Amino acid sequence: MSVAGKFVNHSALVNSRSIFREVLQPAVLVGALGYFVDIYDLTLFGIVRVPSLTALGLAGEQLVNHGLWLLNVQMLGMLAGGIAFGILGDRKGRLHVLFGSILLYSLANLFNGAVTSLPAYYALRFIAGVGLAGEIGGSITLVSEVLSKETRGYGTTLVATVGVTGAIVGNFVAKTTDWRMAFYIGGGMGLALLVLRLSVAESGMFRALQRSGPAVARGRFLALFTDRRRFGKYARCILIGLPSWFVVGILALLSPEFGHALGVREPILAGNSVALVYVGLTFGDFASGLLSQWLRSRKRVVLGFVLLTLAGMIAYFCCRGVSAGFFYGVMFLLGVGIGYWAVFITIAAEQFGTNLRSTVATTVPNFVRASTTLITLAFQGLAMALGDRIPAAILVGVACIGIALWALAGLEETFGKDLDYIEPL
Repeated sequence: MSVAGKFVNHSALVNSRSIFREVLQPAVLVGALGYFVDIYDLTLFGIVRVPSLTALGLAGEQLVNHGLWLLNVQMLGMLAGGIAFGILGDRKGRLHVLFGSILLYSLANLFNGAVTSLPAYYALRFIAGVGLAGEIGGSITLVSEVLSKETRGYGTTLVATVGVTGAIVGNFVAKTTDWRMAFYIGGGMGLALLVLRLSVAESGMFRALQRSGPAVARGRFLALFTDRRRFGKYARCILIGLPSWFVVGILALLSPEFGHALGVREPILAGNSVALVYVGLTFGDFASGLLSQWLRSRKRVVLGFVLLTLAGMIAYFCCRGVSAGFFYGVMFLLGVGIGYWAVFITIAAEQFGTNLRSTVATTVPNFVRASTTLITLAFQGLAMALGDRIPAAILVGVACIGIALWALAGLEETFGKDLDYIEPL
């Protein structure tokens, strides 16, 4: 090898080590663990839906109907929490969000483990939803601001990749303990993480914003709706995430019912479906994050993954008479397809200035999660009108894909964008 070749290889190695050291800092590592606990709790209800509701005396169609409504209540809580924590993050700081959110949903989890009535279950899922709302947006905002523009994609990828494994652990815990203990474990992990959060420092960009005093308006949620250009950008950020929660909230949560309707040869377990979607999400988030760095484009990567999700949906509804193993393989493929979650939130964070960034990055994923309510209502309405769940799900799924592609086409490419600026309000 020539001297020049050795120098190039050495420089690449040094550069890789430098990136590794920059990314592995407390804000990223603790953010990843926080998102892990967040996803554990977020998906746990879907995994223990049947045993927990059965223990409260429900059966048959009640398991589906109350299961969907409990999911809707949790998502509405996330919508309310997303707005509250987003504004808090821009006005008081990113760390206020990370401490407040995990404390709230950890306590809700602990109480959820002791629930004995359906009304209490509804109330606690709403409170948990409020708490869960702040975690991913707060983490992505902080990581995006503490890392350089060249490496922030690696940081958000690490947060998402570690985070989504929470669903896998949740499925394992739910299978090896009863559903009450699964909630207790989630609450305990969250409270333990509060201690680690003490090692995380506030974003330098936010501290600089604080020094500007009242001269710069911060966290004005309504400002996202008062300017046509700003609202259009914000709405498109939300709409590109719709396929994710169609897959999780309809195809995975109701996979036992769809598996039966499609004639899958063995019974399908919702816990296995949710876990495999999130295994796929782990691979998808890792791959989409790295690809967005290597291709130097967020938009092209999201486009590819939305189209992969469409392919997974087609495969899902072609699973007539297949084995359970094949069906679970399709669930994994769907998980990979929707594994652009971190890239999509990063796009949202990169679209707006420091004084609105937390509000946007925290509300966008929670508006997407809350859209599950509209998606499930549309699905239930169409299923009743058509007398069949399968064509209803196909129509809603195609609509979600089409809207996401339209929204993505109208957004600017933000890879490498300098984030140290103020949004004029």
